[in-house]
Amino acid sequence: MLTEQDLKDKGISATLVRHPLVQHKLTLMRRKEQSSSAFRALLREISWLLCFEVTKDLPLTTTSIETPVQEMDAPVLEGRKLAFISILRAGNGMLDGMLDVIPSARVGHVGLYRDPDTLQAVEYYYKVPSNMEDRLIIVVDPMLATANSAISAVSRLKEGGAKDMRFVCLISAPEGIKAFNEAHPDVPVVTAAVDEKLNDHGYIVPGLGDAGDRIFGTK
Repeated sequence: MLTEQDLKDKGISATLVRHPLVQHKLTLMRRKEQSSSAFRALLREISWLLCFEVTKDLPLTTTSIETPVQEMDAPVLEGRKLAFISILRAGNGMLDGMLDVIPSARVGHVGLYRDPDTLQAVEYYYKVPSNMEDRLIIVVDPMLATANSAISAVSRLKEGGAKDMRFVCLISAPEGIKAFNEAHPDVPVVTAAVDEKLNDHGYIVPGLGDAGDRIFGTK
């Protein structure tokens, strides 16, 4: 796996979440013998931790409340509720964990599949919350491989008015980060690991296989 210094040396930008629990759970997920049910549970748990990282700088304001002891001005989130946007289908594996942390968040979906010949993303579904321009948008997909799907999804969201976006994934490839940085330099990438490379089929090496197949047991 690459380090943040490796990323700098390659001229690419991403935030690496190096929390020990994230790294431990990711190792369990990588094991090829891991069951689909355990894989889903681990992905949900890691998503909690990634959610804390990607939202650590949310703006706060104060509101007056009364505790059992006295009144106080207490911190609360400021602005419209943020939105999680799942890139179907594998992105749905991260949604439950994210929503465990922020249950009031709005949710949208962008349906994309990768053409096996061109590796380009083809859209088949798009449904997102209203007032996208006023919300923080967190786009989720477990894998950032070629980045074609992520780039297409973020471009589509920008067309829909989204201005403040962040992309969160579990595992990424240097090639994918580079392509995403070039297409959307204004959208930060948060990832738990940057692996070695892509293979000839566009899969991350060593990776963990096809995340969608492992989540839903369709391999």
